[in-house]
Parts: sequence; structure tokens; C-alpha cells
Amino acid sequence: MATVSPPWAYTLQLPHDPRAPGIARATLRTVLAAHDLSCLAPTAELLASELLTNAHLHTRGSYALRVRSSAEPGRLRVAVWDSDSRVPPGFTAPPAAGRVPPESAENGRGLHLVRACADTWGVHVLEGARGGKLLWAECGP
Repeated sequence: MATVSPPWAYTLQLPHDPRAPGIARATLRTVLAAHDLSCLAPTAELLASELLTNAHLHTRGSYALRVRSSAEPGRLRVAVWDSDSRVPPGFTAPPAAGRVPPESAENGRGLHLVRACADTWGVHVLEGARGGKLLWAECGP
């Protein structure tokens, strides 16, 4: 008899602190292990790390990591909310020719990595009291 897992979601509110992305990655590993999805940890951690670092570097307030099961078994959605409604360039459209940072650059590759490693990605600009945006990426086996 097949077992069906109910959908699940976790949200971790994070302060604007340089230690927050590391704490979020550790929490993500624990969540994945609890749901027998440790096989997704390397990709999910990379996606979360890049999205969290982007939120930390480019916003002033708190941000949040949201992890949830996908409708398709074994798939995962990793999302990061922050209070800035501006969508990072290159996240929703392919980078223009020559726009990839040089190998010697110390930053600027994060969203390129998300695009390369995620199966699908997107952004939701949020209206209302909290506003901001939710950048998300999905991965699977």
C-alpha cells in the first residue's frame, strides 16, 4: 500500500545578522533529514544560501526562509522573503551576453547559480502591509 505524505511547510524568520544564512542552512538540513529528503540537501542548501545572502546583502531589514514540499513527491521549494520589492536583475530573465561576472569577481554569481541549479524558479512581488518579494526555486531528484 502506498503511503502519501501530507504537504508541509516551515518558515524561519531571520534577523539582519551575518550569521543568519548559516543558521538557516543548518535548519534546512534538519528539515530535509526529518522528511527523508537529505538527498536534496546539497542543491537545496546552495539555493537557500544564494537567496539568503542576496537578501542579507541587499536589504536592511529582517528576512525569512520558507521551505515546503511540492505537489510532486520528492520535490522541494526553497523561498526567501525580504522587505524590498525590487526584483534582482537577471533573476526572471536570462542574462544578457557578457553579463556574467568574470571568474575573478568575488560576488555577482549567486542568481546565476540559482538559475543553473534549480529546476524552476520565480518571484512574487507582494502587496499589502509587509510587502516585499518572495524569490523561490524548486529542486528534485
